[in-house]
Amino acid sequence: MTAPYNSSAEVMHFVAGAPYAGAGTRSQAVFNPATGAVARSVRLGSPGDVDAAVASALAAFSKWADTPPIRRARVMLKFLELMNRHKDELAAIITAEHGKVFSDAQGEVSRGIDIIEFACGIPQLLKGDYTDQVSTGMDNWTLRQPLGVVAGITPFNFPCMVPCWMFPVAIAAGNCFVLKPSERDPSASLFMARLLQQAGLSDGVFNVIQGDKVVVDALLHHADVRAVSFVGSTPIANYIYETGAKLGKRVQALGGAKNHMVVMPDADLDQAVDGLIGAAFGSAGERCMAISVAVLVGDIADKIMPKLAARTRELVIRNGMDPDAEMGPVITGQALERIENYVALGVDEGARLVVDGRNCKVTGHEQGFFTGGTLFDNVSPDMRIYKEEIFGPVLSCVRVDDFAQAVKLVNAHEFGNGVACYTRDGQVAREFARRIEVGMVGINVPIPVPMAWHGFGGWKRSLFGDMHAYGEEGVRFYTRQKSVMQRWPADMSRGAEFAMPTAK
Repeated sequence: MTAPYNSSAEVMHFVAGAPYAGAGTRSQAVFNPATGAVARSVRLGSPGDVDAAVASALAAFSKWADTPPIRRARVMLKFLELMNRHKDELAAIITAEHGKVFSDAQGEVSRGIDIIEFACGIPQLLKGDYTDQVSTGMDNWTLRQPLGVVAGITPFNFPCMVPCWMFPVAIAAGNCFVLKPSERDPSASLFMARLLQQAGLSDGVFNVIQGDKVVVDALLHHADVRAVSFVGSTPIANYIYETGAKLGKRVQALGGAKNHMVVMPDADLDQAVDGLIGAAFGSAGERCMAISVAVLVGDIADKIMPKLAARTRELVIRNGMDPDAEMGPVITGQALERIENYVALGVDEGARLVVDGRNCKVTGHEQGFFTGGTLFDNVSPDMRIYKEEIFGPVLSCVRVDDFAQAVKLVNAHEFGNGVACYTRDGQVAREFARRIEVGMVGINVPIPVPMAWHGFGGWKRSLFGDMHAYGEEGVRFYTRQKSVMQRWPADMSRGAEFAMPTAK
């Protein structure tokens, strides 16, 4: 059994290959969500600290960009080996600061490792195109080159996986990286920084600045930061995108979600229940891919609700390091209050509260940030609990008459991150996948997070920018194409040509 993470050391920055205290004087408490107690503190960076990190990255860029891709990939391969070796230690850090159960934290690290493994194949993905004799005596080719210093701003709910969506691909492509992790669970970022250093990464190629909006704004406005990747809520994603684009940066900003699961009348009932329970309540609902709305089609509603209610009441809610735990606490006391306020709002709006998860107490952890699974029935699209992202273990059930109504309901929502459909009808599945206006679709798969080589991203107000995260989309985001045309004519004194060049 892996020991719980219990370091009390202050969490600092990481700049130029070493821990960095920074010039900022502010700090913030980091809580253990299971106990509600302060576990350690984190330094909050200043604009000067951002300047130091960016300067370190900029100084390292030229040499790192000139490093052959195969050698950059070998550093990633060593990092991959170290991440696999220390996976459980990293998972314990995540559980200690986020609260998710240990097995879920292990899964998060594994999905991050998938991206690192993908990044090890970067030489193949950086190949350009070549056309011989594109015109008489002339050749044309393209190549992809790194941008320079790029930044990632990542959320609390995946302190390992989401940063890994960004920095392995960016670094393997020849960029230098500045990470601004969530200040709520910051320790995973430093653990990975140390592993990168052990893997042989050059100093300054990967830097971490802890902090809040002060650091975010400093990164957005820094002239030497060429691109910004972000994952978080839609209002902040919109802000990041608008600000970065106005300043001429390349921006990839993933926002909020309200993921639906459509359950057709012919669906396997037990499989649908399993899918909903795991996807709605796993990680206490603090996933951008969590299912928060069940769309129950026709008579399946009366059949599935009793089973959902029973399973919701039976959830095993404990400290995330308990091997029997199915759900741990939420991240902070403020998050707990927000979630339970939404439950009260749902009651006020007229939804039927089938299972009330409020006021959940775990023996021995009475001060922890625990809430139980909450289940609503007869939710309507005009209710705030349907429209807004709650980001907690609250499942809202909406009843519709038929498949067409279900598709219309999903497509009308402002978010378009993920969606699922449970059915045993191949034609229904095909039509659903084609007609639904959502970026990631699961057919009998509740959380359709794409694998490393496919890329992650939603539609509508779930994504601001043109490119999805990781995969080949990520390689394109962190590089820019250059086209080269070349000729070596035998007679170099042809004189000026005033007409537009054409193929001859």
